[in-house]
Parts: sequence; C-alpha cells; structure tokens
Amino acid sequence: MAKRGPAATVQGAPTQVGAPATLKKPKAHRLVVKRGTVPPSVFLHTISDKDWEEFIAAACRQRRIGTAKYVSVKVLGNAGDKGRDVEARLQATLVADGWDLYQAKHYEQRLTPGNAYPELLKFFGHLLAKSFPVPRKYYFCAPKNAGPELHDLLAEPDKLRSSLLSAWRAGTRGLSAAKLTAPMEALISTFDFTRFEECQVVDLLAWHAEDSNAHCSLFGIEPERGDDPAVPAQAQAHEMTYVSELIRAYTEAEGVPMDLAKVLADEVYREHLAAAREAFYAAEGLKRFSRDIYVEDEFKNLLDMVLKGIKLKVKSPLLKTGLQRHDAAIDASLTLAVTDSVLHARLRGGDLPGTCHHLVNEKQLTWVR
Repeated sequence: MAKRGPAATVQGAPTQVGAPATLKKPKAHRLVVKRGTVPPSVFLHTISDKDWEEFIAAACRQRRIGTAKYVSVKVLGNAGDKGRDVEARLQATLVADGWDLYQAKHYEQRLTPGNAYPELLKFFGHLLAKSFPVPRKYYFCAPKNAGPELHDLLAEPDKLRSSLLSAWRAGTRGLSAAKLTAPMEALISTFDFTRFEECQVVDLLAWHAEDSNAHCSLFGIEPERGDDPAVPAQAQAHEMTYVSELIRAYTEAEGVPMDLAKVLADEVYREHLAAAREAFYAAEGLKRFSRDIYVEDEFKNLLDMVLKGIKLKVKSPLLKTGLQRHDAAIDASLTLAVTDSVLHARLRGGDLPGTCHHLVNEKQLTWVR
C-alpha cells in the first residue's frame, strides 16, 4: 500500500485556516471586440451595398420565425431583381404570405420617406404585374435605420398609406404623379400596410450572432474565456464515471480492493485523485466556454481530436496496467497540436489532460482492461 497520510476532508485544493477570504465574482465568458476594431454597428456603415445585402441574407439565415428558420434565403439585388434585394422563404415554393422581402438601402443618412416611397412604387407596380405573390412582410433595412419621420409612419400603417398617396398625387418624395393609375391607387387603398416594417440593425446583428464563428470573423470579435469552475470539495455525481475508473486503476496497482474512502485515506492516491479532478474541471471550464460562445459543440469536436491523437498509445499492448494507460494518455495529450479546433487559442494548461478524463467520463475510454 502506498504511504498513508492524515485523512483529508476534501478532494480538491487544500483549504487554509484563518480569516475568511473575500469572495471574488468569477469572470464570465464573453465576446470582445479586438483592439483597434470598430464596433459591429459602426463597421456596417463602411461596407459596400453588395456586402450589406449579403450581411442581411446571412442574418436572415439564422433568424427564427417562431421556432423555425427560413427554408431559403437568397440575395437577388441586381438588375431585374424586381425590387427584391433579399428574398426569404418560409417554405420551398414562392406563395402569398409565404415569404419576406428585405429591401436593403445602404445610405450615409437615415432612411426618409423620400428614400422609401420610390421603392414602394416599384413594389406595387410588380404586384399589379403579378411579378411575385404578396409577401408576408416587407422590411426596410439601412445601416443607420429609419429616420424619425419614416419610423413614425411605419408605426401607423394608415398614416403611411395616406402619406404615400398624397406624395404620389402631388409628385413629391421622388414620385411621379403620372404613374399613379386608377388600378394602382385601388391596390394601395386596400393593401394591408402592416406588412411594411423597419428591420433595425440591432435585430440583424442579433440574428447574425447566432452563427458565432461567422459573426466573430466578420466583425473582428474574439471570444474571451472567463474563469474555470472551482473544484468542489467532494466529487459530484457527474464525475463518478472517471473517478470510479481511477479507483479501479488504484485497486489494480495495490492488488487489494479500494473505494473512495480508502483513496482519500492514502496520501499518494488522494493527491493523484485531486490532481485528476483539477484537470477535469479545467477541461470543464473549456466545455462551458464552448457551450456559451459557439453554436456547434466545439468541445465534443475537440474530444474527438484528442481521442484520435492518443488512442494508439493508450491501446499499446506494451502497457500492462491502468495507471500506465492513464499516464500514456496524459503524456500523449500534452503533445497534440489541435490547431484545427476553434478552441485551440483558448486552451489552458490543464485542458488537454482534462479532456482525457472527460473521455473516460463519457465512456469513450477506460484505463483498466
């Protein structure tokens, strides 16, 4: 039996006796703009008209209408687009009320009725010509959003209709009175103007951020890893698979049955278990960082990389005991260059050894045969 010391009351880091420590709030995981990079809302002012349309489309692909996303999102902005810069379908076929139209306007100033009304002229013209079915919504999108006048009109659909018709009859706001035909006026008079809305930049950014990889890449945003979770004094229920496997390895090494109480009563094994738990919780911090920042399960992807990288050494027939396989796995993990993982730049010292214990905890790896 290994050298024994006094029984410990905890399984994690040692405690200190004295005045109570001041509790520090753990630093949270977050996204931060790189030094020298402008905020996303400001960056959008600097991109081209075409890039603005592509950004809107990318944001729409992440948007949820209720619980579902759009089935299809396509940039049409070009000659012959019939006034549809971005078309977002709620179903595969293009049917009335089954799609949304996003009108992209990349101007240096806020949108005004004079910017919006000529687009509505084209829109109603295409509805009369049956170029496309009626959309569920028609969104105005501009980097600086709608100005006060257009904002207020969009909030009161009947006033928007009256203002549009008045400007059209008078030939103002960029409209030609000659183009206001009787059929056109009849269509406008009966059309549901609640379909017209402003799509604000803050909403587009929120949707776009759902794809964190693309969002961070476009706006020069870096994920910042916060503090790892503290190691609990006692092993928790969700740890017991890898802890039990370590106890099996200790039992094999000693040649006598061991349980958690006996491990904690033995100085050597107690310290080894504590070190293993510290590594597990370091990797747990990485797992929570991945969960908080990324849409995909990047921690699982990292575990897959680690398993492939260490498996050949762990399965070597030259290794005869569980502790030998454990040590081989830990040593191999420390040599891995997991640069294909998006988590690579945020790795800390105990992370890769800790992933070995996570692999055991998920029953993808064992130490004792």
